Amino acid sequence: MSLASLSYPRKKRRRFANGAAAVVITLFAAIVLAPLMFIFYYLIAQGFSAFSFELFRFPSGGNLIGRIGHAILGTGILLLIATVIGATLGIGAGIFLAEFPRHPLVRPVRVLSDVLLGVPAIVMGLVAYGLLVVGGGYSAWAGGVALGFIMIPYVVRTTEEIMKLVPQSVREAAYALGLPKWRTTLSVVLPAALNGIVTGTLLAIARVAGEAAPLLFTAFGNNFLNTDPNRPMAALPLLIFRYARDPNPGLQQTAWATALFLVFFVFVTTLVTRFVVGRGVLK
Repeated sequence: MSLASLSYPRKKRRRFANGAAAVVITLFAAIVLAPLMFIFYYLIAQGFSAFSFELFRFPSGGNLIGRIGHAILGTGILLLIATVIGATLGIGAGIFLAEFPRHPLVRPVRVLSDVLLGVPAIVMGLVAYGLLVVGGGYSAWAGGVALGFIMIPYVVRTTEEIMKLVPQSVREAAYALGLPKWRTTLSVVLPAALNGIVTGTLLAIARVAGEAAPLLFTAFGNNFLNTDPNRPMAALPLLIFRYARDPNPGLQQTAWATALFLVFFVFVTTLVTRFVVGRGVLK
């Protein structure tokens, strides 16, 4: 029934109900966003005063206050190692789950992936500690492996769902041209799903960028510039954890500025991912 065909009192009641529903929905949306806005406000209030170009320089002469360049570089190295591990294994497993649904290993792989998704990050760090740190020492390799373990289930889930969205008619058209299944998957289905897979991988990177617990057991942290992945490596979450607990007010202020930068990095990564995919740049 259209609004024009209603009597005036019914139109008035319907408009009032629509307006009331809109107000309630907006109120609940504001309540949901309130904690996020409070976090942004608190971080800006605490850390913006220490936010400057000096913050991105490397420590020198034992001066750690207001300089986090070594931690930014260390985080980049750790995320690079984690992405190689997490994206390679995650995308491979996701393709397997989507393209070979009747394989007897599909159910165990999916269950293990779901279980891995719920395993606490600190447990991942403990596993990497047992595998690499015991006998080998703290290193960026161990930290990257721990973060890669955390990334895997997110990439698996995203890849599987995106691959399933590719129409079956696309596969059938490739089969009709005589392409085998493996060639159809790699040359036809995978390129069609690339946007979503890249999006899922970038969001997984943003997800692990702020993890501190697994790095305590593995990368350990470093107060100096280090690019050797065989040695302990500085990272932004570790820097926040240690500086925030330090009695030195200067280091505490640096921790707040680092936290603000880390949240800004995750926020920008998410926005850029959505913008690039929304514009169809990744094809």
